Amino acid sequence: MKRSGSADLPLHNGHVPLWLSERMAKLGLAIVETIAMEFSTEEVISKLADPFWFQSFGAVMGMDWHSSGITTSVLGALKKSVNPHSKELGIYICGGKGKHSMKTPDELLFVGERTGLNGTELAGFSKLTAKVDNTAIQDGFQLYQHNFIVTDKGGWCVIQQGMNNSNGMARRYHWHSKDLQSFINEPHTFIYGRNQGKILNLTANNASLAREKSLLIANENPDKVLKEVNHLVMPNHHDVRMKDVNMKRLGAMLWVTHENQPQDFESLLMLKGMGPRALQSLALVSEVVYGTPTRFEDPARFSFAHGGKDGHPFPVPVKVFDETINTLQTAINRAKIGNSDKIHAIKKLSEISIGAEKNFTPNENFDALIQKERDESYKYGGRTIFGKAQPPKKDKPSSGQLSLF
Repeated sequence: MKRSGSADLPLHNGHVPLWLSERMAKLGLAIVETIAMEFSTEEVISKLADPFWFQSFGAVMGMDWHSSGITTSVLGALKKSVNPHSKELGIYICGGKGKHSMKTPDELLFVGERTGLNGTELAGFSKLTAKVDNTAIQDGFQLYQHNFIVTDKGGWCVIQQGMNNSNGMARRYHWHSKDLQSFINEPHTFIYGRNQGKILNLTANNASLAREKSLLIANENPDKVLKEVNHLVMPNHHDVRMKDVNMKRLGAMLWVTHENQPQDFESLLMLKGMGPRALQSLALVSEVVYGTPTRFEDPARFSFAHGGKDGHPFPVPVKVFDETINTLQTAINRAKIGNSDKIHAIKKLSEISIGAEKNFTPNENFDALIQKERDESYKYGGRTIFGKAQPPKKDKPSSGQLSLF
């Protein structure tokens, strides 16, 4: 299996408030259902195995856009919301953080009983992937989270995360069963964390001789590590900065949803009643569902859907979040009975936004965009872990169109 690279991931502590975790679970389920319905359950697994997509997925759900907390919170929300519908969806999420990670093999045995899959084999895969990343990768990170996601057709991915207490960083490891040739020779789809320089890597191709010698010494298959290729850096700063975002993509989406709606935009999209701010969020959710892999190179952009619980880039607009969930759930329910107009409309929203990028040139008034979102946050029920958003002290009259467009 070909690896796709590595990236820095700052370690964040703290909890996700109930008002956000409940919404994350609902939106996560809706997105997973839509992908499964529009593509396949295997496509859900494939996307989860892509760390760029996974980070964007967490950002669009209102989590801190760059932190290690996305791993725990997103997978926890998905397990809570997806597993009650596992039989219908054909997707099972096992494992979790801390003591819950130790229950993964037993949960996979249960999945085997329900689906007819070889639960013993899946449990073995779970143990082996954890052993490889915890023992074979000598990079200073100790696993504390392990999730094994499997479909009723047998496809699976593993997402697990390790902690390095000495430098306050986390490293996330992604595995995907598709085309997996070996658990000990270049097995990862991705390892996500800070580059520590040279590390012991006995899963690298050029470590085959070392593996053979280790077999002679230990009389068992030594599980080992990786080389890092592409490097996505998630910075330590909490605020979202212009350099973190593809401004052409963000600007074009905002221009379409706020300023340049076609005359028949509402009827075209079958989304009558949605205002520009709600369309902004839905456009980014639409891209998470339908976007190609190259669209997720800047996960920070997706935080412009529903902000972040720490207030960066702006407070979570709870009312908009709820409208996004309701719109997507309505579209799913209509599609289940053969009426796909709203699903097609949501897909069309991202297509229009992407099409607008061709001749779009943004300026650099990024701070004004964020300030506008923060100033108007109270109108949309803006909320962070610190409390509810308040109106600005000096509420200046709006000048209308942002110069970003």
